[in-house]
Amino acid sequence: MTAPATGPVRRRLTVHGTVQGVGFRPYVHRLAAETGLAGFVGNTGDGVLIEVEGPAAEVDRFCALLAHRPPPLATVTRVAHEDLPATGAAGPFAIRSTERAAGRAQLPPDTATCADCLRELADPADRRHRHPFVTCTHCGPRFTIATGMPYDRAATTMSGFPMCPDCAREYGDPADRRFHAQPVACPRCGPRLTLTRPGVRPARDADALAAARDLLATGRIVAVKGLGGYHLACDATDPEAVARLRERKERGGKAFAVMCADLAVAEGLADLTPAERAALTGPRRPIVLVRRRTPAGELAAQVCPGSPHLGIMLPYTPVHTLLFGLPGDPPGPRVLVMTSGNRSGEPIVTDDTEALTRLAGLADAWLAHDRPIAGPCDDSLLRVRPDGTEQVLRRSRGYVPRPLRLPVPVRPALAVGGDLKNVPCLGEGDLAWFGPHIGDMGDLATLDAARRAERHLTRLTHVTPRLIAADRHPGYHSTRWARRRAGARLPLRLVQHHHAHIASTMAEHGLDGTTPVIGVAFDGTGYGDDGTVWGGEILLADYTGYRRFAHLTPAPLPGGDAGVANPCRLALARLWAAGLPWAADLPSVTACSPSELALLRQQLDRQVACVPTSSMGRLFDAVASLAGVCHRAGYEAQAALELEAAALGARDADAVAYPFGLTGGAPLACDPAPMLRALLADRRRHTPAPVLAARFHRGVARAVTEICRRARAATGLGTVALTGGVFANALLEDKCAALLGAEGFTVLRHGEVPPNDGGLALGQLMVAATAPHHETE
Repeated sequence: MTAPATGPVRRRLTVHGTVQGVGFRPYVHRLAAETGLAGFVGNTGDGVLIEVEGPAAEVDRFCALLAHRPPPLATVTRVAHEDLPATGAAGPFAIRSTERAAGRAQLPPDTATCADCLRELADPADRRHRHPFVTCTHCGPRFTIATGMPYDRAATTMSGFPMCPDCAREYGDPADRRFHAQPVACPRCGPRLTLTRPGVRPARDADALAAARDLLATGRIVAVKGLGGYHLACDATDPEAVARLRERKERGGKAFAVMCADLAVAEGLADLTPAERAALTGPRRPIVLVRRRTPAGELAAQVCPGSPHLGIMLPYTPVHTLLFGLPGDPPGPRVLVMTSGNRSGEPIVTDDTEALTRLAGLADAWLAHDRPIAGPCDDSLLRVRPDGTEQVLRRSRGYVPRPLRLPVPVRPALAVGGDLKNVPCLGEGDLAWFGPHIGDMGDLATLDAARRAERHLTRLTHVTPRLIAADRHPGYHSTRWARRRAGARLPLRLVQHHHAHIASTMAEHGLDGTTPVIGVAFDGTGYGDDGTVWGGEILLADYTGYRRFAHLTPAPLPGGDAGVANPCRLALARLWAAGLPWAADLPSVTACSPSELALLRQQLDRQVACVPTSSMGRLFDAVASLAGVCHRAGYEAQAALELEAAALGARDADAVAYPFGLTGGAPLACDPAPMLRALLADRRRHTPAPVLAARFHRGVARAVTEICRRARAATGLGTVALTGGVFANALLEDKCAALLGAEGFTVLRHGEVPPNDGGLALGQLMVAATAPHHETE
């Protein structure tokens, strides 16, 4: 047995994780002073390097505190220890400059303004009183200003703002909250605000904010430059302003998100749960989807027409706080619509010159600042489940570029995601990095945004892809981009859409793939192995492959993807496939003109432009029309969202569930014809639409449970993964999880990784980068 050390000892620690740009070095400096140790700390390409020397008991105490009491924004994933010969060092503990060695340090996401900075912002005696860019090591921009790694001021868009003597003193003082806070600035040396509007002389700084607040109070639309791009803002209580913004942006009936001045204002719009309050006020500050009150205060009805849900966020930058006003400012709106600054289908605008042209006709004025945005980053969106867990629906600001730890190591690879809700993903070893939300890959501007996002993420992660992964759909813009990106140098692996969804769920839950899962992948569109459109799939899957155990019985998709905008046609196609008549009193029939009905009948009988689809998303659209809820969709998933909203209004005591038929066996076919007959019978009895919607949701959940029971009986598998865009439907996901849990299944649901195509790239990465080399294409 080794005797305990009696003299001084020296230990080297290499700390991995999110430990740069979070005040980690001054924290270590204070910890060393507290324990009376000598040595040094410095950033490296891999993380943070520490050497400490002193009494063995104090060195052990230092190491224990380091692992369990990190700074607020730090995430320590691993600490490597190495004993060194003692040198007799007794001088003060030192902070060394960044070492520009190769490696992969992790950059933290952008973070909401902390309480200390907010106090300074509102304090007339503080030199940063009303400074729109107040920040410290515990808050502010990181990802959106970083141009490279290691993270220091020269590798950010703050490099063009030389620090004044006061800021430089704070920046260099280990005891100061702003020690090596790379965005540190003050009114003397920092970025500046400008308000621009046609025909009026530009206003600067405080005058710009006052003018913007006044414009918002008088019904104008202001383009506001935030951390990761522009927003379009207007008074959310002004019906005319909201209607004008909706018309200019060609928004249709899609809900707007709102920003509330504070939590008290938010609680006036919705009955918030403790978990929802925590999500709203936490450092990430996402948009939180909540059940709104009816009526929701003075909120204009045009903000979220026909929806019981409302997307709420709180201010997360000093500019937002000042836009609502400090005590003593003239009153302005307390709730603002805050929607992405772009035209429909385009990526978010980040460049100031480009904003003046691309947002012309949308905005009446532009509130901009002169700090460039290196990485576009839209707002994140999540909902909180009844059990308090979060389901992220859009993973972007506040999350990116924080990596996800993978259950099995992967080759260096880039996965490009899908065409809707596009998000790329880079991976190497046991880490994967999502890029920010890009949007729908419908035009050249979005493709350019995706390429820029990949380059930015590559610079920050130092991952050099040796493999490209994409969706199998031959018509996807993202897949064509992947082919060009791969070229002749890199292998390209095409991954089946629903297999990727299931693999994404498995990876998020840390499954190593040695045991398959029962994957329930429900969405709108996915290219199937047989060339048809899949989307109602139950697959037995691991990372290496899958088997189609069951699927929704196919029906024609009249007009292909273009037909998705017409749920009434989808409903009639479903009835045609089930051999059910188009009764003249059906709402789906009355929604169509006689000529439209005749053309559709001919199209279906001759099977012209009618790709078969097993999509559960399209079945939701069809039922929405049959229930009289939605016949024409102005935006993606409108019919399904309105069907869910209707179901939420049904009586809880009604436990009826519409039946589905189960036929065949290899694979099993889930036939909605019995459900359609029961729904039509209820229609003839004048059953209200909310009850029809609720009974349909229950029917789908029971069908899922029965199929999973049969899969378990056939295979012995007991883990079910719920994934795909349909499971953004909170009502359906909760019902499926409850029924499956009651049957003894282990149920995997998405949390930080979106269930929709925003999480697709992670699954592509896992399938492609863990496969043997010969399986690449």
